Amino acid sequence: MVSWAAVLGMALVALGMVLTPGPNMIYLVSRSISQGRRAGLISLGGTIVGFVVYMTMANLGLAAVFVLVPWLYTGLKVAGAAYLLYLAWKALRPGGASMFETRELAGDPPAKLFRMGLLTNLLNPKAAIMYMALIPQFIDPAAGNVMLQGFLLGSVQITVSLVVNAMFVIVAGSIAAFLATRPSWNKFQRWVTGTLLGAIGVKLAIDAPARASA
Repeated sequence: MVSWAAVLGMALVALGMVLTPGPNMIYLVSRSISQGRRAGLISLGGTIVGFVVYMTMANLGLAAVFVLVPWLYTGLKVAGAAYLLYLAWKALRPGGASMFETRELAGDPPAKLFRMGLLTNLLNPKAAIMYMALIPQFIDPAAGNVMLQGFLLGSVQITVSLVVNAMFVIVAGSIAAFLATRPSWNKFQRWVTGTLLGAIGVKLAIDAPARASA
């Protein structure tokens, strides 16, 4: 029903999206560094459930609501842009911290970690864009059940996101240790991260008024 070309194309798009700095990556890395890999993986579980929610909504046709009610789509993008700009400000401000810099934070219980991972992804405009604009590009109505194709391609995206983000969670501590012994690298990474987040946030803010397309 779904061609291998579509699966490969979807995997490459998903890989490109997950490697682009965004709320999910920042949250998972910072949580893993501050509270350990187990906390990062629990948070990742919440993030994955967020993708499942988006996938289900899109494939049941509820994503069309964003077309009929433009302010919902716009509001989601504005919220995401504001969050990215806030993270960029935290990284670029004097004394700001790198997303790989170890910080002493109070530990949160598993239920809260899971919930925060879920909410972070539900407020992530990249997730909405993925399911409303990108995945449909690989669906072929002539190949069979459109809804099933959507779930299969969404599963590819979720698998790629799970694997890549899990790798970030596992190596976050090692990267933090490397940067801790090289202050210049730490400062460089903080400025690069902040600049990228700011650029993405500005781009989303500029694009926010655009309506969702059917």
